[in-house]
Amino acid sequence: MDRQASWNPDPDSGIDIEWIDANGLTFEVATAGDRKNERLALCLHGFPELHYSWRHQMPLLAQMGYRVWAPNMRGYGGTNRPNGMKAYRLDNLTADVAALIDARGAKEVTLIAHDWGAIVAWQFAIQQIRPLTRLVIMNVPHPKCAQRELKHWRQLKKSWYIFFFQLPGLPEMMLGRDNASRVGSLFRRTAVNEEQFGREESEVYRSAAAQDGALTAMFNYYRALLQTPDARKLGDGKVHVPTLMLWGEQDVAIDIHTLDGTGDYVDNLTIRRFPDASHWVQQDVPDKVNAALMEWLPRASAAS
Repeated sequence: MDRQASWNPDPDSGIDIEWIDANGLTFEVATAGDRKNERLALCLHGFPELHYSWRHQMPLLAQMGYRVWAPNMRGYGGTNRPNGMKAYRLDNLTADVAALIDARGAKEVTLIAHDWGAIVAWQFAIQQIRPLTRLVIMNVPHPKCAQRELKHWRQLKKSWYIFFFQLPGLPEMMLGRDNASRVGSLFRRTAVNEEQFGREESEVYRSAAAQDGALTAMFNYYRALLQTPDARKLGDGKVHVPTLMLWGEQDVAIDIHTLDGTGDYVDNLTIRRFPDASHWVQQDVPDKVNAALMEWLPRASAAS
């Protein structure tokens, strides 16, 4: 089968594109690091991103001795796009993560996630679907804290787009105009450091979103979140794995108060806040995010 990658990494970056079969789908996965390494750093992107959003972190993680996988999540880029809203329910998304971990056969897993990827990662850690060594979350609150804050106008007014995305067809029409040009410009419009999102970066996201069915798949994440019961399967919400939260304070979508009380649910929590970063924190201030990762993550032996 002839497959088209949504990103062609610079050969000098050490990043390759591979096609991995897991959970009945074929995933387009950006990979880096020693193939023999059994310590996996699995990076999950958000909306409307791609594995490309981890381009600044993957070489660092590889240098630290991890085998790095950054999949395009189901529906994104070259990864399969199943039909129907229920295909994107949270239980299926966490099953994808488990299947990717199993496909790699990793002995230790560090889960690193942003935005929608972080929604999946919180659920994965709370439900203890597979053992994790460490968890890194970027600009998405613990789901119990999110539920609390959605009762306040300060967050509810920022979450308007989630309800807009429930409408059939209209979101696809609006973001799909001019070959999804609005997706390409979204990052630059909402970033703090606009120079991180130039024409080249915007084009990668725009072209992927313009693919047939891509926007519907992206919006189906939000539709399934509200229209299926999966997100309510939280129990006490406890996370027992050491967790690092990295937070760009100038987030137009998520209020800073959602961080409050996270320590009530996470046994071992570290929070690093970046006043000069937006929601797109790992792309907006990549050097600062990388420094935080280097400080907090243990180095992995490439020979492990």
